[in-house]
Amino acid sequence: MTVPEEHSPEIQADDTAKPAPRKKPVARRGAEGDTQVLIVGAGPTGLVLAVWLTHLGVRVRILDKVMQSGTTSRALAVQGRTLELYRQVGLADVVMERGAHVSTINLWVDGKRRASANLQGLGKDLSPFPDPVIFPQDQHEALLVETLQTMGVEVERGYELIDFDDDARGITARFKTRDGEIISLTADWLAGCDGARSAVRHRTGVGFKGGEYARIFYVADVDISGPVADGELHVAADTSDFLAVFPMKGEGKARLVGAVLPHLEGVDLEWSDVSPGVLERMKVKVDKVNWFSTYRVHHRVADRFRVGRAFLLGDAAHIHSPVGGQGMNTGIGDAINLAWKLAAVLKGAMPSHLLDSYNDERIAFARKLVATTDQAFVLVSDPGKAAQFGRNDVVPALIPFLFRFERLKRFLFRTVSQIGVNYHGGALSAGGAGYVRGGDRLAWVKPTRRGAKDNFATLDGRDWQVHVYGDARPGLKEACARRGLKLRVFPWRDATREAGFMQHAAYLVRPDGYVGLADPHASPVNLEHYLDRRGLRALGAASPAGVEAEAG
Repeated sequence: MTVPEEHSPEIQADDTAKPAPRKKPVARRGAEGDTQVLIVGAGPTGLVLAVWLTHLGVRVRILDKVMQSGTTSRALAVQGRTLELYRQVGLADVVMERGAHVSTINLWVDGKRRASANLQGLGKDLSPFPDPVIFPQDQHEALLVETLQTMGVEVERGYELIDFDDDARGITARFKTRDGEIISLTADWLAGCDGARSAVRHRTGVGFKGGEYARIFYVADVDISGPVADGELHVAADTSDFLAVFPMKGEGKARLVGAVLPHLEGVDLEWSDVSPGVLERMKVKVDKVNWFSTYRVHHRVADRFRVGRAFLLGDAAHIHSPVGGQGMNTGIGDAINLAWKLAAVLKGAMPSHLLDSYNDERIAFARKLVATTDQAFVLVSDPGKAAQFGRNDVVPALIPFLFRFERLKRFLFRTVSQIGVNYHGGALSAGGAGYVRGGDRLAWVKPTRRGAKDNFATLDGRDWQVHVYGDARPGLKEACARRGLKLRVFPWRDATREAGFMQHAAYLVRPDGYVGLADPHASPVNLEHYLDRRGLRALGAASPAGVEAEAG
């Protein structure tokens, strides 16, 4: 008996997608042709893409039209799944050390704290990073830039993308420099990480359907004092006001997000124009305003995330409400999903048509995320009486009750942390063993003692590998050796069963920590058939193939 193969048909090459209209090339492939991936945009998405690609031995250039990286906090939350992926490149511990850890969320109505929920350890048995971390985007970007510099990659600033040609063999992109000079750069692939007004997306002609919400919001980084300056998260949803207070590292440091009152919309606002009502009711004293801005919230998803040799990632591909702190984390997920696939194609370890799996996997998640955050945002911001009743009366009464149930708490963590994101039915997903299916994020098994290695410790090789929890079946070791795969054998114990694994089954794990094949029979034939059918092989980024017994 063999494991059933894919739940979806093989995807076909998209290399026949119509490229942008050809122009006469202005540069020959020479020194510039050393660039394998050209990254446009040096926000978190582009920077993470550059970090991962460089770790995987890919030559990159990363350019941005702005002259300096961000100096304001903007995106704040770093979710558990992002930290898991950062752990693979040695960044998680730094973020954990430099960030602020949120332990409690408090709901306020009419100046009174109506409900609280303890967030600490919400995912304690699900992830090595069970709590969200507040790490402001400016500090986040600085860390990533610093990391790239240690790897010999500099962000090139003052380069604005004008257009590009895709001749099915490579990319020729034209940029305007800070001095007004037009230069031409060539590369094998182009990654558009250039934000909601993406020049890459505009040049491809890809649609960006969606809309914007009616209300205008403000954001301010401030020094505060009062009852809410306690390092916890506070949210108030009054009749006409909305305010969220996010703690930041440092005494009295906070991010305020609030709604602009309707009669002030359309006015060039300053901090002095912000309604003091909800601030006064919550006894928030703003001692200093470090940064203030207003914005409209949009919800849009690009029609496609790949056109020929060009890709869209992050805000260039999808934007949505800030509910749940998902935006930046989703862009980082895009970057890592694409990074290992580009590296595999460039190294001849994967056929180029499987790059379509980036589009298929990430666009499905983006569409779902936009839909769910849209519903949550309406509840938070709608001034209607029904919505007011829901957030002012129903939600505060429900939260203490719901947080008594472990299953609901686990569901909440899996959703917000993004560890529940899966690629079921995709071209790279097959089989199922225990509760683990092809396309699932590899389940985390909590180590038996402090200081012991967990099953995620093996993922820092950023290459395909096979996990067995129990004993390896005959022939599996030899099949892994033939294919250049590390075989990791973990002891079987109660925590492994609770994580959803099946004893003695084989799990082929992708470089990004997702399961490709889950085989209850641990058959060497099934493993090699999976690889052959897709034309896959190991990237060669890890140490020589072999079998290793893990202590767990």
